[in-house]
Amino acid sequence: MIEVIAFDADDTLWHNETLYSENQEKFQRLLLGYRDAQWIAKKLYETEIANLKHFGYGVKGFTLSMIETAIELTEGRIQGVEIQEILNFAKEMLAAPVEVLDGAREAVEALAQRYPLTLITKGDLFDQETKIARSRLGHLFSHIEIWSEKDQESYRALFAKHKLDPARFLMVGNSLKSDVLPVLACGGAAVYIPYKTTWAHERESEPQLWEQGYYRLEHIGQLPELVKGLK
Repeated sequence: MIEVIAFDADDTLWHNETLYSENQEKFQRLLLGYRDAQWIAKKLYETEIANLKHFGYGVKGFTLSMIETAIELTEGRIQGVEIQEILNFAKEMLAAPVEVLDGAREAVEALAQRYPLTLITKGDLFDQETKIARSRLGHLFSHIEIWSEKDQESYRALFAKHKLDPARFLMVGNSLKSDVLPVLACGGAAVYIPYKTTWAHERESEPQLWEQGYYRLEHIGQLPELVKGLK
């Protein structure tokens, strides 16, 4: 029996990755005079991954990686006005409206009537807190966690802190790497709801549907009915 349901936030409850994709394209257009778009995208991704241990996830780390990439690919010739444009990209991202996915609010509201819900997201604290507030979904969750990384160690710490039985815990998210595989490895259950685009760093091989505790849905609106069948 499921006792606690946890949700990822970005690209599970509201759109997020599209903002990064759109601003990566703006970044590429800004620097096309120096390198081709494919090279810029490849170098930016490599820089982002290398910088995760320094800056973590989120808009601020993404922005610093864009600036570092721009300096490197232009061999230091990047102009102040171009750096300012990159900073403007970041400010626009941080101020962008939070667009809740179709069916997400209804699914969370329905489940909140029967279960204690937890929100587990990762990234910059300020950015995530403001998105939660602007989504107007925060009041539906009994508990909110903002982590620097979502791995087995983090989930085990959550179970220990709140005295949760992993076998009665269900995680819902769009990332196999962060929301599904570590929870299954801890003995919990997980529902994978793919988003239309996935950052390369979050891509992993999908488990088989027959594997214990693993479920896959095409739309979050299907979640309440799935949970009903897990009793």
